[in-house]
Amino acid sequence: MTTTSSSGHLELRGIGKRYGKVSAVDDVSLRMEPGEFLTLLGASGSGKTTTLKIIAGFEEPDSGEVRLGDRAITRLPAHRRNIGVVFQNYALFPHLTAAQNIAFPLRVRGIGKAERDERVRDALATVRLEGMGDRYPRQLSGGQQQRVALARAIVFQPQVLLMDEPMGALDKKLREALQLEIMRIHRELGITICYVTHDQEEALVMSDRIAIYDHGRIRQVGTAEELYERPGSVFVAEFMGESNVFHGTFDGTGSVGRLVVPGRPPITVPAGGSHRPGNGASAAVVVRPERIRVQRKRTGEGSGPEPGHNVLAGVVQDVIYLGSDRRYLVELPGGGTHQARVGAAEADPGIGRGDHVELAWDRSDAILLEAPAAEREAAS
Repeated sequence: MTTTSSSGHLELRGIGKRYGKVSAVDDVSLRMEPGEFLTLLGASGSGKTTTLKIIAGFEEPDSGEVRLGDRAITRLPAHRRNIGVVFQNYALFPHLTAAQNIAFPLRVRGIGKAERDERVRDALATVRLEGMGDRYPRQLSGGQQQRVALARAIVFQPQVLLMDEPMGALDKKLREALQLEIMRIHRELGITICYVTHDQEEALVMSDRIAIYDHGRIRQVGTAEELYERPGSVFVAEFMGESNVFHGTFDGTGSVGRLVVPGRPPITVPAGGSHRPGNGASAAVVVRPERIRVQRKRTGEGSGPEPGHNVLAGVVQDVIYLGSDRRYLVELPGGGTHQARVGAAEADPGIGRGDHVELAWDRSDAILLEAPAAEREAAS
């Protein structure tokens, strides 16, 4: 299939949209580079689909501007934007064959039959549905129908492809297979893709960058690695994968930073960074479960933490076997259950429910952040 046009960037400038008293999208600014795969990630009602509809031209913003390349398209009708859309529910015409569904946008654009047939054949080949053009949607599986919908969205060579939770109705195995297919098509065509999902793993696997939405606003934009390893807030840290969050007061008077937690030993943390709280301020430390070791509780001489490490004692509440690793749920003194994920080769199979253990991690694996209350005030 001919490489899809990706000339020009897509840019949102101060986009706002209200429905009555509800602010669905609140001052969103975002830039997508040509050929980029950018995912809008957030919970239901966070504003990501409304943003997508505004880009597509299905909704008109109350404020702000949408630009594609060097032209403003904010008030342009959807059919004149040269943007393809793939919906979650496929939206195929049941009385048309797969080939006829794919050809529909070409017919609307007045493309002649010979060129139309060639483009449809190429699109079917791109989504690996050769020989299925004569089938009706009812004769196709869910995954095949979604491929037809994808082929229809790219057959007219749009500058941007929008995808609104396109795999939400598919089972896990089929979703994973289609993720790889969409990534392949993205590489082969060089098309700019704006993808909406609430599935964090899907976003991590597929995206060049991810924009995390919360209550109509973008909380942080970055690569999957940046958001996971260097979240800018507790909200982002908890949204992007599993997290252990410790709350306390920041003490930066010594050579290293410390989170003072009532009833527990202080947690040492990297004292620098752009999100360092003020001395004596409420703070939070995030530690990913896979960075924590689970070891039997030690006593006597030499039982303290190794230099540069943190150790907290607790009691195992449960052990979950996951094949490649084990998940330990450990209750700490003063309440609160935290988790660790240990690879099968490193896990001690003898540790079970009710055992006294220690959770240990390197100080450099702790992420120091402002407390969530401070986040909410900053966002208001």
